[in-house]
Formats: sequence, structure tokens, C-alpha cells
Amino acid sequence: MDPELLERITARRAELDELEEQLAKQLAEVRAERDELAVAERVLERVSEQLADERASAAPMPGQVVDGR
Repeated sequence: MDPELLERITARRAELDELEEQLAKQLAEVRAERDELAVAERVLERVSEQLADERASAAPMPGQVVDGR
């Protein structure tokens, strides 16, 4: 067996192992951020619905006389 070729294979495997570790970490970070954004989106939708409900309940009903004092 060619020792130089074996050394090159071993070095490349080490590089790929390191790259795999970096990519796994990056993927975990991406997934965590995506989950956080999904939560933020749900909160924003809920708050927007609550504000719309509050505005609708505070708005005068059609035909309702508004006291102008």
C-alpha cells in the first residue's frame, strides 16, 4: 500500500469530518432560528388579531349615535 496515498486519504477524511461538524452546527443554528421566527410569527398574528378585535369593539356600530361631548 502506498503510504503517501494513505496519508492523503486520512487527511481528506479529517477535513471532511471537520466540515461535517461545522455543517451540523450551522444546521442546528438555522433550525433554531427558523423555530424562533415561527414563534414570532404566531405571536404577531395573535397580537394583530387582538388589536383588530379591540378596534372593532371600540368602533361605533353602524347607526349608533356617538356622544360628541
